Amino acid sequence: MPPVDVRDIADVVVAAVTAGDRYAGQALTVSGPRLLTFGEAIAEISAAAGRALTYRAVSARQYGDDLAGFGVPDGEVEFLVELFESLLDGRNSYLSDGVQEVLGREPRDFSEFAREASAAGVWKV
Repeated sequence: MPPVDVRDIADVVVAAVTAGDRYAGQALTVSGPRLLTFGEAIAEISAAAGRALTYRAVSARQYGDDLAGFGVPDGEVEFLVELFESLLDGRNSYLSDGVQEVLGREPRDFSEFAREASAAGVWKV
């Protein structure tokens, strides 16, 4: 996955909306600056938080079974299973230059997000 910082998304939206017709009719694709697996992302969060965290992959179907066990309605479970199957099949594994194109700077890196969130106490036990 190419995680993208929500602040970059917001900055791109503001810049595009306030740029007159420059981006009218265009689809802008934004991503972070590098691809990460979920395991790699958790490893970065673990390092930033200063405590051991692990990632355990589950299939979309197992996730759906777990949701059903929590009482999520069948239609919603099926939608989410299909959504996660399509999101996790690799089609989203590419980088874009949308942040650079619109803002003239590199996108924020996930490690920056992890450090800032940790400093804010997000992952404190």
